[in-house]
Amino acid sequence: MEKQVYITEEEREKCKKVVDAFTELYEMADIVVVDVGKYGFVMLKYYVPPHGFEEDATFTDSAVLFEELWQEWLDMRLYLLAKDTPFLEKGYKGVFESLPEEKQSELIGQKTYFARMAGIEL
Repeated sequence: MEKQVYITEEEREKCKKVVDAFTELYEMADIVVVDVGKYGFVMLKYYVPPHGFEEDATFTDSAVLFEELWQEWLDMRLYLLAKDTPFLEKGYKGVFESLPEEKQSELIGQKTYFARMAGIEL
């Protein structure tokens, strides 16, 4: 029986760098990314005891993993900025658009920072 390869060793190393770059996210939200060996990496979200995580997604491409973690990070930052305000009713896009341009630029600039840390080219 031939062994199925879901992720190359090169891509595994790239994914590890991406996961490490977003350490801050895992402390802000109920999100964890786990190396599951030959299957790639699994992102687990929204832990609810005793049942476990409500959502999961498997990644074998570092660029796709980066974009997903970036979006989670941005959404969490927007949520934290808008919680307990009426802006949250506008959704994340509405919250972002209601921010001053300087704050918008600061948040978008973080994508470049994370990409550099993860070794991802934008």
